[in-house]
Amino acid sequence: MNLSEKDLQQIAQRGISQEQIETQLHEFETGFPFLRLEAAAAIGRGIVAPDADERKDFIAAWENYKAEGHRIVKFVPASGAASRMFKNIFAFVDGENDVPTTDFEKKYFDEIERFAFYDALDAVCVKNEGKGIRALIAEGNYKAVAANMLSKDGLNYGQLPKGMLLFHKYDEGARTPMEEHLVEGALYAASKGESHVHFTVSHEHMDFFRQKVAEKADGFAQKYGVSYDITFSEQKPSTDTIAANPDNTPFRESDGSLLFRPGGHGALIENLNEIDADVIFIKNIDNVVPDRLKPETVEWKQIIAGVLVTLQQKAFAYLRLLDAGATDEQLAEIAQFVEKCLCVDPKNNKVDADYLRSKLDRPMRVCGVVKNVGEPGGGPFLTYNQDGTVSLQILESSQIDTKNEEYMKMFTQGTHFNPVDLVCAVRDYKGKPYDLPKFVDKSTGFISSKSKSGKELKALELPGLWNGAMSNWSTVFVEVPLGTFNPVKTVNDLLREQHQ
Repeated sequence: MNLSEKDLQQIAQRGISQEQIETQLHEFETGFPFLRLEAAAAIGRGIVAPDADERKDFIAAWENYKAEGHRIVKFVPASGAASRMFKNIFAFVDGENDVPTTDFEKKYFDEIERFAFYDALDAVCVKNEGKGIRALIAEGNYKAVAANMLSKDGLNYGQLPKGMLLFHKYDEGARTPMEEHLVEGALYAASKGESHVHFTVSHEHMDFFRQKVAEKADGFAQKYGVSYDITFSEQKPSTDTIAANPDNTPFRESDGSLLFRPGGHGALIENLNEIDADVIFIKNIDNVVPDRLKPETVEWKQIIAGVLVTLQQKAFAYLRLLDAGATDEQLAEIAQFVEKCLCVDPKNNKVDADYLRSKLDRPMRVCGVVKNVGEPGGGPFLTYNQDGTVSLQILESSQIDTKNEEYMKMFTQGTHFNPVDLVCAVRDYKGKPYDLPKFVDKSTGFISSKSKSGKELKALELPGLWNGAMSNWSTVFVEVPLGTFNPVKTVNDLLREQHQ
């Protein structure tokens, strides 16, 4: 690989080593191995479905844990513009038709008054066009309405991050997802009156995001009787990956410089690693509901957190027992816990004290999973690990060999789906934070095809945050109700009953 002095400077400025670049270019050549699957997880085989009494016990366990004053953080990946949400509306504005023709466009305009951003959009239409939405639609000027929603002179929704869009209507004014996450932070993740919330935000939106948080936080602090500690981080330039040509040589811009691309959400394991916390909740920015539907979300967050701290207490007790020198009988009991409660099948591994310690002394996560009612997406599987054991993992379709009929059957017939509903324990039994990047399975990245300025390129994504980046964690799945999963992928999703 011939890198010029200018290339090396460009690499060094990002905080990336030459070895990392060589490794990435090698990965383009070799690709990544597909994962070996044992089965899709199901209730009774890797997925827990607690009954009413167990749910009460788990909520009580979580309440006790909070009362002890542990540091709990709500971590919200909020990077990136919401432009994909408006793909259909961009197409309408740029298209030849002046009136809505597709079902999507018709729904958007027919029900436009139901959007939480209606009043704000109406106001910018009056300012920019001299008339409101109703008048513009009456004269057939649909494009002006849509353009005012998307453009910089209007609401700028085509460029803003999802966290800053008005999602839900309230008597006191519409709320953004950022505000809904602050409310959630107060309702289930506050300890001793403190609510710690962390947003990962892209660089270009950071100032705006901070300003909006500063405007809103005090009102929610008073309403819910908490004090907020709200922090922010950006995806690190050192987690960007080099782009390659189809022949696996470095892709170059027109000025000859190397092209780097964000490494995907897996890059956030570095941000997560810098969070000072005992327990961290992770949930996507767009998966929020109005207050009237929050009780179910809050209840199930408490349940999965209760499962986590209950399992962690047992794991810690067993690690102390191993320190003291466990008897054969105790080793058998610990082995039973690792296999039955943490769902790790040793296969051909020797189950001794060292093996048991390796499976107990690592970060732990409990993941809510919902019944699969739509298109199959990322889901819970029993998967072979590098050491030959089988354990629970969240997999995306890109990690599965589509030519393997048996695996594809498992994937398409999987009963459950990953809604990104995680609660994580990130300190060891001595209270020290784990070094999370050490638990990443580096062989689980993936390569995708993209283009830049009309030229084809190959992009490298790091192991995903809840996929390979947490591969070597203890993982437990709990079935949660579908009502706790309400993502907003397109603007018209905001018209669904759950967002009204």
